Amino acid sequence: MSIFKNENLSLYYEVKGDTSSDRTIAFFNGVMASTSSWDALWPIFEKLGYRIILHDFKGQLKSDKPEGPYTFQSHCEEAYALLQYLDVQKVHIIGTSYGGEIAMKFAIQYPEMTESIAIIDSVSEIDAVMKTFLDSWSMLCDLDDGEKFFWGMLPSIYGPTFIKENKSMLEERAKALNKVPKDYFTGQKILYDTFLKDADFTDELSQIGCPSLIICGEEDLLKRPAFSRILADKIKGAEFALLPDCGHVAIFEKPDVLRSLLAGFILKQSL
Repeated sequence: MSIFKNENLSLYYEVKGDTSSDRTIAFFNGVMASTSSWDALWPIFEKLGYRIILHDFKGQLKSDKPEGPYTFQSHCEEAYALLQYLDVQKVHIIGTSYGGEIAMKFAIQYPEMTESIAIIDSVSEIDAVMKTFLDSWSMLCDLDDGEKFFWGMLPSIYGPTFIKENKSMLEERAKALNKVPKDYFTGQKILYDTFLKDADFTDELSQIGCPSLIICGEEDLLKRPAFSRILADKIKGAEFALLPDCGHVAIFEKPDVLRSLLAGFILKQSL
């Protein structure tokens, strides 16, 4: 277990792969997730010789949860400080949902460090549907019951085919949420508020100059494909991939396809 101290803040992080490599990939988590959410994706980059960095944003499971709301800018500053601490000069960033939004802001804020970004199921603006979903999640957090929280948010996260085919796994995941620390739900509510306050930066997307890949599940109800198309249209030269039969959590629903897309995209940057 590694902890990075940044002023009065402690961030949990992990370093995997070739720790001496100057080729680095950072994974930025979705809002409800922790570093383990990337377990199906990071090993391919270990085989390709990359150094891999994962961390929990403040407010997430294994990091501090100071009073909020936060800002995307502060998340970027803290990620940048962690990368500097680990002597990273250049980085490819793969981010999903909340982490994808921070990855885009990072590319705007630190263009000299950002080699590429791959953005999965993310947005640069919100609408009433997204706000309604997050308001309902916030009310579920108030129940302080992991299983009820999981089953309550599940329909807005996973695609119907995945739910149908993975009932046992989902039941285990629901039970596992009963074991999270009580401050997990406190952090969740702060992160939801941060997203609702800060996810409005479509007019800044033209500032992203690095190679960019935008990916979205075709059946994503939370952050619908139309919002990913905005990203692809506004980020110069961005590539776009739509995943059929996939909801919001593509990193769980379509890991095989994502491995191919992400590895091909990132390897292409070194040709």
